[in-house]
Amino acid sequence: MIPPVPALSAPRAFSGSRLGWADLPRHVRARIVELAGAQVTSETSATSGFSPGYAAILELGDGTEVFVKAVSPEQNPESPTLARAEALVAGVLPDGVPAPRLLWSHDDGSWVLLGFAAVEGSSPAQPWRPDELARVLDAVGDLADAGTPGPAGLPTLAATLADVVTGFASLEADGAAVDRAVAEAGPHGAWLRSRLSDLVTWADDALAAVAGDTLVHGDLRGDNVMLGPERVWLIDWPHAATAGARWFDLLAMLPSVAMQGGGDPSALFAAHRNAAGADPDAVRAALAGITGYFVHGSVQPAPVGIANLRAFQRAQGVAALGWLRSL
Repeated sequence: MIPPVPALSAPRAFSGSRLGWADLPRHVRARIVELAGAQVTSETSATSGFSPGYAAILELGDGTEVFVKAVSPEQNPESPTLARAEALVAGVLPDGVPAPRLLWSHDDGSWVLLGFAAVEGSSPAQPWRPDELARVLDAVGDLADAGTPGPAGLPTLAATLADVVTGFASLEADGAAVDRAVAEAGPHGAWLRSRLSDLVTWADDALAAVAGDTLVHGDLRGDNVMLGPERVWLIDWPHAATAGARWFDLLAMLPSVAMQGGGDPSALFAAHRNAAGADPDAVRAALAGITGYFVHGSVQPAPVGIANLRAFQRAQGVAALGWLRSL
């Protein structure tokens, strides 16, 4: 009998090292003011997400607001690359995709600045409330509708996942990492060890399995969603890709939903309109690839500036393993 998905006390998706306005270099603050077109009168820092840089809603002297991200390699070496990717994505998103509009950007080779239209909303409650989860899952369906066919100018989903779905293979090559992963996998540890070669084989088919004609966000979780009074906003788009299966975002998101008390991912997936007609073998292959990413990542050293990322991956990995065992 497969153990049920445990009720997990999930770590928050927050880096713990977010910069404040006063922490930004003077020339960066001056450039933001110039781009925004007015002096900054107050800031409200973002309370979720993993970026160790600056992320806040700025209230301006002319009465307007702008959501600003500012990152440099000093906070995390990868953050500027992700910010540059997000600026690229913002320029090609189709009409109808519920993403805040990019107003301006600036890249001086070190600091990357992004200014988005400030939207009204808040992160979903954790653990998930059924009504809020229903709204978000509806938005995932709307994204697939608006994003089919996917836009030109973005990498394919297979290209973006090429290094992601190798987690189980990397784990298999490192006996010490296997032991750590088994110890961290809770009720699924023994199964993980006994079926590791099968998991590697399934994940080998993941890139072909996720092919399609749909735009995918690529990193949907509760902390990348804002619930407004009338609509759901999907935020943080640096991992977006095209030519993906319309069910991929749903599948990749559901381990985090299960981790945060949202229910059985297998049942949620089967009931969703994006999953209609999905090939079970393709779903298993894609889930194996994603699960391997979480499990392998969770036993690696923490990246610079994001100390709690590994705990977050570990919790998602446990939830994903439980789902994978049921297939």
